[in-house]
Amino acid sequence: MERSLMAPPIKIYALGGLGEVGKNTYVVESDRTILIVDAGVKFPTENLVGVDYVVPDYTQLKDNQSKIRGLVITHGHEDHIGGIPFLVQTVNIPVIYASRLAAALIRNKLEEHRIREKIKIIEFDEDVSLSIGEFAVSFFRVTHSIPDSFGIVIDTPAGRIVTTGDFKIDLTPVGPDINLRKIARIGEQGVDLLLSDSTNAALEGYTPSEKNVVNSIHEIFSSSVSRLIFTTFSSNISRIQQVVDAALKFKRKVCVIGRSMESAVDLARKIGYIKAPDSTFIDTNDIAKLPFDQILILCTGSQGEQMAALNRIARGEVKNLRIFPGDTIVFSCNPIPGNTLTVNKLINLLTRLGASVLTTTQYPSIHSSGHPSKQELRLMLKLLTPKYFMPAHGEYYMLKSHADIAVSLGIPKENTFILTNGDTLILQNHRIREGEKVQADDIFIDGNDIGGISTAIIRDRQILKDDGFVGVIVAIDAKNNKILLNPLIKTIGFVAEGSYKDHLMRHASTYVKEALEELMQTNKVTFADLKNTIKSVVSKYFTRKTQRSPMIIPVIINKTV
Repeated sequence: MERSLMAPPIKIYALGGLGEVGKNTYVVESDRTILIVDAGVKFPTENLVGVDYVVPDYTQLKDNQSKIRGLVITHGHEDHIGGIPFLVQTVNIPVIYASRLAAALIRNKLEEHRIREKIKIIEFDEDVSLSIGEFAVSFFRVTHSIPDSFGIVIDTPAGRIVTTGDFKIDLTPVGPDINLRKIARIGEQGVDLLLSDSTNAALEGYTPSEKNVVNSIHEIFSSSVSRLIFTTFSSNISRIQQVVDAALKFKRKVCVIGRSMESAVDLARKIGYIKAPDSTFIDTNDIAKLPFDQILILCTGSQGEQMAALNRIARGEVKNLRIFPGDTIVFSCNPIPGNTLTVNKLINLLTRLGASVLTTTQYPSIHSSGHPSKQELRLMLKLLTPKYFMPAHGEYYMLKSHADIAVSLGIPKENTFILTNGDTLILQNHRIREGEKVQADDIFIDGNDIGGISTAIIRDRQILKDDGFVGVIVAIDAKNNKILLNPLIKTIGFVAEGSYKDHLMRHASTYVKEALEELMQTNKVTFADLKNTIKSVVSKYFTRKTQRSPMIIPVIINKTV
């Protein structure tokens, strides 16, 4: 597109996806147009008690609502589409552009969240070019662990921005090839700013081909003489396809368990990404009718989630199904950072029940990442030859490693930008400078509350989880500035019952009473003063005696007659 010498500046920033793995949400903004690339979620780690999802703070988008022209999706994984139900209930998204599979997954997700407003979704493929506001948008196919994955080219009046999305350069893929020729042409035409996947940037070499996983799956099937249970991400359609293909080859029936897995398999079958006769699939009622060596169970739970199918099967909570000695259970993925303890807990339970558990630790070839290692990153940088580079999609050390790769290939260090969520780059006349930060906090989704909950509530939950709760009940006569009874102290999850607890409560009560009596000798004492004094006294005493800092809730009862 024609670019004016005095083109207005373009702002590029991430609301999620930098310094973390998850909630990828990138924004390209001019004075008239906002284009959003992806809208993902991050799944909570164990310390986020009671949280279902983590999404970006959309305040920047709300404040600039009138400029939003559309949302473009690179592919259908949760960390790229999972935030859409929360985004569309927060701001008006005029249209969502997505590939065929991603569009189907998004429609299903909007249905699950009971979003009644009609959201316009337009499907694209590699040959489509779009005009979105003042931007021209085109696509190039990449290889990833889900079909229909694309990189995006955004031509703006100020310069060209390219994002690879998630990719790997797999020369023997399961599915269509990455379009290296088109990527090279884009590089020849000129790229001002490149955003590129950094997840495996610290790993040397090439990410193994998905074909390697096929061989391992077949090896496991051929050596197993009892039931097989496979668990992986429900969004890893390529892996699920391989497992179903193996079931057909080795004459096993497939029982799919877990809401998200059932939904993903159903959708992928409808649009032709998983091909198998209807007779291949059975439900849990049919499992008892078949010999063990003719059964494959495909289920959710690869991250050890308490309510996912594999955990429920292990606890005997799935009708007609429990773990038997001799079952082979395959974790065909790696734990997400923060989930290792949860996954190990489940593996221990399955092993105690007599199952043989295969993970990527003992059997590395049962999983291949969908993300590029250093050699693939070098090749992508060589093909696109960007003037400026912004590593994306990864924790800080991943971004730093990727930036170092770019510098080693000749991109000036001052032209690489390791950013955090909310940091901005300003593109103007094919040059980039750093701009002012925009708001980009985490929003914690708890149940159906799309407004999210604050970090203060998360902190309170963590305190309750770690150190327990102490309630201090004080009865006073405010009119006469007197304490009527010794303070009553009750605890939950703080210290065990027994003489030590009695000793602590008795002394804490005495200290509270003495402090309040001293405070109430003054004429003007508010309830806030009383509560603050209780908190201070009890907190200091319990911390000194127990090295714990429980949540302290003072309750003041005032004599009214």
